[in-house]
Amino acid sequence: MANTIRIGCGAGFSGDRLEPALVLAEQGALDYLVLECLAERTIALAQKRKRLYPDLGYDPLLERRLRLLLPALVANKVRLITNMGAANPLAAGQKVIAIARQLNLSLTVAVVTGDDVLSLLTGDEPALETGNPIRSAGPILSANAYLGIDAVLPALATDALVIITGRVADPSLFVAPLVYEFGWATDDYNRLGQGTVIGHLLECAGQLTGGYFADPLSKPVPNMENLGHPFADVSPDGTAVFGKVYGTGGQLSLMTAKEQLLYEVMDPGRYITPDVIADFTGVFLTEAGPNLIQATGGTGVQRPETLKVSVGYDAGFIGEGELSYGGPAAEQRAVLAGSIIRKRIGHLFDDLRIDLIGSTAAHRTNFGESSPYDVRLRVAGKTSSRELAALVGEEVEALYTNGPAGGGGARKYLHEVVGIVSATLDRHRINPQLTIFKTS
Repeated sequence: MANTIRIGCGAGFSGDRLEPALVLAEQGALDYLVLECLAERTIALAQKRKRLYPDLGYDPLLERRLRLLLPALVANKVRLITNMGAANPLAAGQKVIAIARQLNLSLTVAVVTGDDVLSLLTGDEPALETGNPIRSAGPILSANAYLGIDAVLPALATDALVIITGRVADPSLFVAPLVYEFGWATDDYNRLGQGTVIGHLLECAGQLTGGYFADPLSKPVPNMENLGHPFADVSPDGTAVFGKVYGTGGQLSLMTAKEQLLYEVMDPGRYITPDVIADFTGVFLTEAGPNLIQATGGTGVQRPETLKVSVGYDAGFIGEGELSYGGPAAEQRAVLAGSIIRKRIGHLFDDLRIDLIGSTAAHRTNFGESSPYDVRLRVAGKTSSRELAALVGEEVEALYTNGPAGGGGARKYLHEVVGIVSATLDRHRINPQLTIFKTS
């Protein structure tokens, strides 16, 4: 059994910055690096990409992240766990192998699948948000169950340096290596509850070190341009000390840790994960030194018999159009333009929004005027029709010569909208699987 395990979090969402993970891999003296890159809408959008392009569906930044990280991971023997497989973990694993070969690196990749449960749903399952059958939300595009540590542990038992998953619950990515390294029993719910505290504090990466926390007036954070991502030194009893690489920016304090501990937690006494129903109410945070926070006291009770399933459905389209008005009476002309659009097409939409945004974007000053010297009109309409959604941008663009004077800088957009509802599924119906890829 290891004395301590150091786990770092290099990404807290799909679009997170790349450099902090490299700093952790090169300078963090890590045992494990986790990249947590999935959210409900992220995986639904990934499923749509996979339907169009069967070789895609994994995280769009996977290739850039892994090309950057693999040399440092191999050199420093840091194991990587990531859910960047998204809707296509197998293709992600094959892509990582291809990158490793290009870099002349010897590598084993373990891929965890089984979270795609679309074929197991009937559509009659009640949505957790409304109680209505999930099919009533709209045409179902995807369904991914939140797997837990039991799906990841077999991968950790291999020689794989890189472990890629689809939808695994965020804290489970961190709890699994603790269970594996320390030999925790999978029914030791107090240990798993404390492990979930650790995972929850780490999973949003830079949020623990001052990102999202910062406010220049009430909560200043130093050197955010070089924000360091956190790691935790975890002992066999679950005691964790959180830190960041020396010299990186940001702040790790009681305030940042407390905010992250309660982030997205509806009931601190019953934080439900696939592994345990964790209790955060006894968590004790203390300062262990500059930018060092110790966490103890997490507990838990028996895991749920069902797993949460994130269901993506087709929610139609949003059409947008933007146009700027500058100079005297800019606001009044923008208001007139908005009223023209509403009279022309407002009756075609159940949901049409007209906003005035900006105040000095075009001229960088208001020239002493009390009212805005430039304003940008934004019109957005939601509908089930692609053609009708496109009409929003077309009508805004037409304001060039069919609306008030002085409009410019027109832009138009069309977005497919993926809606999300949640359901539950008997965990015993779900069968995680493991696939191994090697460079040779």
